Amino acid sequence: MSPRLVRAADDATGRRDVPLRITVDGVPLTGIEGQTIAGVLMASGRTSWRESPSGAPRGVFCGIGACFDCLVAVNGVPDVRACRRRARDGDEVATRSRAGRDAR
Repeated sequence: MSPRLVRAADDATGRRDVPLRITVDGVPLTGIEGQTIAGVLMASGRTSWRESPSGAPRGVFCGIGACFDCLVAVNGVPDVRACRRRARDGDEVATRSRAGRDAR
């Protein structure tokens, strides 16, 4: 699947995006109201933000909250599924690693 961007002027739905800003591991990222945390991460170019015990990169796998590959900590709450949690302006997100290192 490849992303397709539609210019706001060409958007037939009349949607008016409301920007938001979150911080991921101290790095500010911008998104659009309604995006999930996984959506903001992927739109910024990150396809993985966690590591398995073997060190394999993990990000979104199922995208519907059935698996646990996209876990992050949000505002100090651990084990939040990034694919299910809508980003809110000002969210502080910390990536997770089961391998003992920060997942980047």
